[in-house]
Amino acid sequence: MILDRRSTESVLDYLKQFPAVCLLGPRQVGKTTLVRRHAGLLSGGPPPDYLDLENPQDLQKLEDATGYFERQQDRLVILDEVQRTPGLFQTLRGLIDAHRLAGRKAGHFLLLGSASIDLLKQSSETLAGRIADLELSPLDVLEAPPDSGLWWRGGFPDSLLAPDDSASIRWRDQFITTYLERDIPLLGPRIPAATLRRYWTMLAHQQGSVYNAAQMARNLEVTGNTVAGYLDLLVDLLLVRRLPPYHANVKKRLVKSPKVYIRDSGLVHALLGIESLHDLLGHPVVGMSWEGHVLENLLRVAPERSKASFYRTHTGVEIDLVLELPGGCLWAIEIKGTTAPKMERGFRQALDDIKPDRACIVYGGKDRYPKAEGVEVISLHDMAQELAERESADIGSPVFRHSPYSLF
Repeated sequence: MILDRRSTESVLDYLKQFPAVCLLGPRQVGKTTLVRRHAGLLSGGPPPDYLDLENPQDLQKLEDATGYFERQQDRLVILDEVQRTPGLFQTLRGLIDAHRLAGRKAGHFLLLGSASIDLLKQSSETLAGRIADLELSPLDVLEAPPDSGLWWRGGFPDSLLAPDDSASIRWRDQFITTYLERDIPLLGPRIPAATLRRYWTMLAHQQGSVYNAAQMARNLEVTGNTVAGYLDLLVDLLLVRRLPPYHANVKKRLVKSPKVYIRDSGLVHALLGIESLHDLLGHPVVGMSWEGHVLENLLRVAPERSKASFYRTHTGVEIDLVLELPGGCLWAIEIKGTTAPKMERGFRQALDDIKPDRACIVYGGKDRYPKAEGVEVISLHDMAQELAERESADIGSPVFRHSPYSLF
């Protein structure tokens, strides 16, 4: 089964504006499938030229990269696994500048890559102003088939669409092993696979917790700088999200450390050895697994330039997700896995602190109904749908702001 991805339209829009577009995402997330399925649509003209830079035959074509690209004229050139040849960025810069002087259209190069530190560094240093970065995440709640087990299996297509749960967990186990033993070493960092697996598993046990770097370093018996490098690596590979604290002008002592989430819930369950949905529902991580699943799905569909954070004081007053939407609109979102969510006292106090324009509880049920004090209870799917449709900046304009916690 091949599913439609919303990112296709974004890639098209960016190719019309920028000479190069870089589609980044973890391995096996569907980048190659997307561009091959829509190759004709993306090119807007002659069939694109596709090169897989992990294929030795395709790589040989680029021994004279400048000459090869010049022969493509106005064809869209798709370079897959471009992080393998970071030296190409300098060549692309010269060609893009030459095309600009010649008055050629934008959208000449589409780069696909596993988001590595080297890739991002090379592109930012040599293609600044010439390239746009887009992220392709695992499947979200608006893309996945209904009742497909998205929370339990995660959003990687081969895991989600596996014929049964055993095949799904087997795929995730192999994905983790391959990343640790082959992909990460090929991207540059020389970290023992056993050490990085242990660290990744520790993050799974502490899913959604405020990050304690010192404790992590002690548990792994490494330095603070070393454990900071581990986290940076997994964040840069788009496998882990570092959610910053919200800085509000309130007279409260606020938590300053970030929360850390493994971005795909299926990987959380695989790292912890949870082999079925039944086992997950009885596991201590179940609540934080659901929180991370909801948070990640909402951030995947939120409008561009949205800012995400969490609010927490040292006394435990907390909001799971604070979204600052384009136009200055502030949403406060509490996440509950139950089908009968309650308004916690800490959530009420936090709303009084930051006074958001809208307050919601995203829960595990399907109904939608108002709660006390202007708070709405809403399903993950409905909340994601609202964010995905929120494209006009006028919708989020301060003109539409009401208080307290008004519903639109």
